[in-house]
Amino acid sequence: MHSTWRKIRGGMILAAALVAAFLAPAGQAQRGAADWPNYRGTLASTGFSPLKQIDTANVSKLAQAWTYRLAEHGGMFEITPIVVKGVMYVPAGKRVLALDAVTGKEIWTYAFEGAQASTRGVAYWPGDKNTPARIIFTTFDRKLIALNAATGKIEPAFGKDGTVLLDVGYNGVPTIFKNVVMLGASVGELPVGPPGNSRGYDARTGQKLWEFHTVAQPGETGHETWLDDGWKGRSGTNVWGWYMTVDEKTGTLYMPIGGPSPNYYGGDRPGANLFANSIVAVDAETGKMKWYFQSIHHDLWDQDLPPGPSLIDIVQNKKKVPALAIIGKTGLMFILNRDTGKPVFGVEERPVPKGDVPGEWYSPTQPFPVKPLPLARNSFKPEDIVTADDTTPEHAKACRDLYEKSGGYYNAGPFTAWLYHEEGAPPKSTIQFPGGTGGANWGGTAADPKTGYVFVQTHDMSLVGWIEKKHGTGSYGRGTEGSTQIYDRASITGPGPYAGFSVTMKDSAGKVIGNWPCQKPPWGRLIAVNANTGDIAWQVPLGITEGLPEGKQHTGSGGSAGPIATAGGLVFIGASTDHRFRAFDSKTGKELWAAKMDAEGNADPMTYQAKNGKQYVAIVASDTLYVYSLP
Repeated sequence: MHSTWRKIRGGMILAAALVAAFLAPAGQAQRGAADWPNYRGTLASTGFSPLKQIDTANVSKLAQAWTYRLAEHGGMFEITPIVVKGVMYVPAGKRVLALDAVTGKEIWTYAFEGAQASTRGVAYWPGDKNTPARIIFTTFDRKLIALNAATGKIEPAFGKDGTVLLDVGYNGVPTIFKNVVMLGASVGELPVGPPGNSRGYDARTGQKLWEFHTVAQPGETGHETWLDDGWKGRSGTNVWGWYMTVDEKTGTLYMPIGGPSPNYYGGDRPGANLFANSIVAVDAETGKMKWYFQSIHHDLWDQDLPPGPSLIDIVQNKKKVPALAIIGKTGLMFILNRDTGKPVFGVEERPVPKGDVPGEWYSPTQPFPVKPLPLARNSFKPEDIVTADDTTPEHAKACRDLYEKSGGYYNAGPFTAWLYHEEGAPPKSTIQFPGGTGGANWGGTAADPKTGYVFVQTHDMSLVGWIEKKHGTGSYGRGTEGSTQIYDRASITGPGPYAGFSVTMKDSAGKVIGNWPCQKPPWGRLIAVNANTGDIAWQVPLGITEGLPEGKQHTGSGGSAGPIATAGGLVFIGASTDHRFRAFDSKTGKELWAAKMDAEGNADPMTYQAKNGKQYVAIVASDTLYVYSLP
């Protein structure tokens, strides 16, 4: 009798499921798969969607579905919207919006006074049995605010009248796991200042739950790496990137911690400086450390580790290995066991060149992954300068003239340290690769769990300058960073330390058409790494330089944003200066589609399936949200 009933009941359940599937819109995915509820899609920061309505066969038909202007007076935003249950949530200056994901029409608007909301995004907390779902976001005046996700009204039980005033602000997107809201810290780049500690808050009450010391304090692991009391009052050393990563199965938060301040001088902070330039794994609910891995010892290059890692399971010796892939400004990708922090393919401590700055402390070695190979240029020789065959005679001559006027450039390979410049001495500049914006930046990686491919955008921009004693007439960029600082000779390479070996080019009418790098192309690439083997699967230039002749335009270009990948076999990315949004075949790197926008798409894209059953792909370019779908 019971056996018969189980068969009947099982048949009824199966029939109900078939009816539901039949009644669902064509191509309808499960609700969770249809959403994009986190900045990088999932807490695992894979930037991957299981949606496949848009695929390699039909992506060429993608067309603009709708747009939404996020600001009336322009501006550069790096926002990635989120979508939950057919509703898109997005910050827009001094507003937070809920939009219909099909049409872009406003469902509700929350407007507020004070500084604007984060220009990166908002976070969604699903609530619990006593508390409805919330939208939680930060503002530039150090506030953490919670709204009712359904109505857009302030949640008075959170903090004080819906707001927690932070001691140190955070301009990224909160990372939420269970009932914990986790934040990095946005601090200045001065040697002494607010701590860059990461923190956890209760999503229901706003109460602080934990704080992790990113500069190891007395009695803590890593404190011995700050010599001569260099830890005291030290600022920087913070998660300034836009997001962090969580392994939901183990409850582990992975924090990508940037470099210490000041950026280019470390004589007042000798030692390896933990936990600067490290990926640190902690218990998400308590903040207690599990392990750490440092990618740079004693950073003197501003080579931060901005993006959260992508979590991906790989196969080694026929066994599944829980792994993560992390890449920072060095352009070096480290593939680690995410449970232990141990490198999957090995890491070697290799000797690196020392500098000659008085009082500086230099690490004799730096860590290099055995695999994959470097994904961005990290050295320079005179023969690397462009020729007329690479670009144009005019460009090649301007680059050669700049090189000679500067007295040549010194580079000794990866981690070349700045040379010291005595006042009155002839110009002798150091050139570093990667430059100030790194080989990869905050956009991060995307990972396809089926193929094991990890996708990343890198670019090859340089940084040129020297170290000198400060004096009143120098251009030192961001304030007073230590007793010595990088100085770039403004009369030669332009103001501020963030100048590179590049020249401004004009057309025949004298109109500026771009600032072109002086090393041989490619200047920017989209790369796929097979995380199972550590090998580069493919790489292609990303972006064109339209001022060049036909046949030479595929140079690639700079950008800091990252890609996303889909089960439709596609990689979507903006992140180029040519105002294009592109789709590539994830297996081969072949470009399959491109759309011209009014501005640079320097934000991570996203994709979702709306209530009408259609898959959409979206990206923010400057102050406008662009949304695309199939006809």
